[in-house]
Amino acid sequence: MRLFGLNITREKAAPGARQIDTRQGWLSVVREPFSGAWQRNVEVDQKTVLAFHAVFACMTLIAGDIAKLRVKLMALQEGVWSEVSNPAYSPVLRRPNRFQTRNQFWETWILSKLARGNTYALKERDARGVVKALYILDPARVRPLVTPDGSVYYELCTDNLARIEEPTIVVPAAEIMHDRFNCLFHPLVGLSPIYACGLAATQGLQIQNNSTRFFANGSKPGGLLIAPGKIDDANALRLKDYWDNNFSGENAGKIAVLGDGLKYEALAVNADDAQLIEQLKLTAEIVCSTFHVPPYKIGVGALPSYNNVQALNVEYYSQCLQSLIEAIETCLDEGLGTGEQLGTEFDIDNLLRMDGVTQMQVLKEGAGILKIDEMRAKLDKKPTEGGDAVYLQQQNYSLAALAKRDAAADPFGTSSSAAATPDPAANDNVDQVQAAKALLTMMKGLPGVRR
Repeated sequence: MRLFGLNITREKAAPGARQIDTRQGWLSVVREPFSGAWQRNVEVDQKTVLAFHAVFACMTLIAGDIAKLRVKLMALQEGVWSEVSNPAYSPVLRRPNRFQTRNQFWETWILSKLARGNTYALKERDARGVVKALYILDPARVRPLVTPDGSVYYELCTDNLARIEEPTIVVPAAEIMHDRFNCLFHPLVGLSPIYACGLAATQGLQIQNNSTRFFANGSKPGGLLIAPGKIDDANALRLKDYWDNNFSGENAGKIAVLGDGLKYEALAVNADDAQLIEQLKLTAEIVCSTFHVPPYKIGVGALPSYNNVQALNVEYYSQCLQSLIEAIETCLDEGLGTGEQLGTEFDIDNLLRMDGVTQMQVLKEGAGILKIDEMRAKLDKKPTEGGDAVYLQQQNYSLAALAKRDAAADPFGTSSSAAATPDPAANDNVDQVQAAKALLTMMKGLPGVRR
């Protein structure tokens, strides 16, 4: 069949090609969260873990912060990268596909990478072979294939949004942008950070579920009904049903009358003894550490004591966002085929925006380096007359001029001989004044010149 201008085959990979199963992401291989977990049927469910507040907050924070950044097309001009527009690349950067805005596209890209460890973007080309659209594929419906000679292909399943109507097709790696995260076990299989924090997230969810059941039961923990003598199974079941129906849930807190020497003893450990709040906070901090997000960004822990917004944002960018952003830029440059003179770059100015006082101080210190219009552009101000120039104070001298001065016998003119030496520039000024006076005297004698 023909897909996006390419001849795509539905045939299976060449004999001997090895299929790498990534349909279940990090859950495709049995990996125990602790020793013996598999035998005890204890597993970390990815979809359930995504409901943990710290995992959800970290993923949406990172995806939202990157999605709000604009992707610029840059060109190398006279050794400096400057923003340009190009009909072959700019349209797809402004609107990646027909059903997603730029922000939605990048959110989907990052969420797929963080949740499943892999992002697969399928290219759609026009008649010229230029990429005109990009579609983020479901990682569960993509399988990398490796041939005996090392060539890489991707097996894709039906995806109506990406206009893949065949049950399965195989496309070459040149038609897929594959952004993978934490390739610990295979260079074509990325691992999600959930692989490392899944157990902590599961523990946090269990704590929340237990607390929900605890408070749903009127904050009354479960316990034991103890009889002084032996009772048969029928009476034990009758007493249990009677107690559950009359003194649990909405009926918790009612007065119970016990006879025949029955005694009630609380069984569950109270929240104070179990230190649930500290445990829940610990699980959230573990999740933040695997996503490299400062805990205070998602409301876990206290804010840093120093008041410097830019320093906090730079820390967050360098330890969390920078690697993700640069990985996307590399995928775009190679996937779009921009070459050596063109490239893509995220505009991180909004992310690292300074407070007003600091920003004005930085622009002030930039005088002599930046043009006035360049400074005004940083403040979203229009160019002004005379602003397309670099201004510098007059008392500044070049190093070459200072070197010539220092090379003189008496660079500062402190000796008496230097004082006695006539200054040619001063003589020139005197001659000019005398010539002006003589010209004025001559003009006074001419007719029509007022005396």
